[in-house]
Amino acid sequence: MRAAVVRTFGGPDAVEVLEREVPEPGAGQVRIKVAAAALNPVDAGLAAGVFGGAGADVGLGWDVAGTVDAVGPAASWSVGDEVVALHHGMLRPLGTHAEYVVVPADAVAKAPATADAVHAATLPLNALTAAQALDRLELGADHSLLVTGAAGAVGGYAVQLAAHRGMSVTALAREADEELVRSFGATRFTAGAVEAGSFDAVLDAAILGETALEWVRDGGAYIGVIPGTQPGSVRGVRTGAVEVSADGAQLAELVRLVDDGVLTLRVAEIFALVDAAKAHARLAEGGVRGRLVLVP
Repeated sequence: MRAAVVRTFGGPDAVEVLEREVPEPGAGQVRIKVAAAALNPVDAGLAAGVFGGAGADVGLGWDVAGTVDAVGPAASWSVGDEVVALHHGMLRPLGTHAEYVVVPADAVAKAPATADAVHAATLPLNALTAAQALDRLELGADHSLLVTGAAGAVGGYAVQLAAHRGMSVTALAREADEELVRSFGATRFTAGAVEAGSFDAVLDAAILGETALEWVRDGGAYIGVIPGTQPGSVRGVRTGAVEVSADGAQLAELVRLVDDGVLTLRVAEIFALVDAAKAHARLAEGGVRGRLVLVP
């Protein structure tokens, strides 16, 4: 099969599509024939060597939508099931940017009934990150939340999920994105003018760090989206960063919200798998709304 990997770190030109052996599922695993796989900023970081891994092939891709085509012992899925999954892990020889991928059975959920595979592939990583970040904040419907980077993939899901949970959501984004983020359910919008201490919590998808921390009230909460990068606690504000985990049950709930019209799946552009380097180059240009998606 073909798979996108990096063998030497660098920019988009470091991404290669090479022939690799088709992986076999072990106990509690399933193999998915990939129909579509989203490209995320973490993939660019892997290609650049941000997370290490020198001296070994590093497979790219975390999101997958496709069809189960082989199951290992004790795997509760059937050949032919249409599914989505998060293939979690920083440094592994194969990711989802491939024609086949093996994942734990408990990381898998039934694919949305209302979306094609290309759109479904944009759900797992970013929606799970948003949902798990909100869970960490432990907010109720009577709390106020500021989401930075609200027009991005994680931020957009965070706004929709928080609004669905009944929170008062303010979206921070560029002025040109106001209509978009309000359509996600944000009750208020700002392009940058935020009063210090004015929110119960901030979900910092834009990675503003200490700047965003200033906007949390005393004793409130801050959550970032890159582990280890959160600012230190001040004024009694609880700080942390979500480290996303694969969770098939939670992913199934997010799929239900897609089918119920709560979550919006956004595809910016589609690239063939063989053009993975071109997709990385497009991501590096910036200004992408929605996800770039690779299809074998």
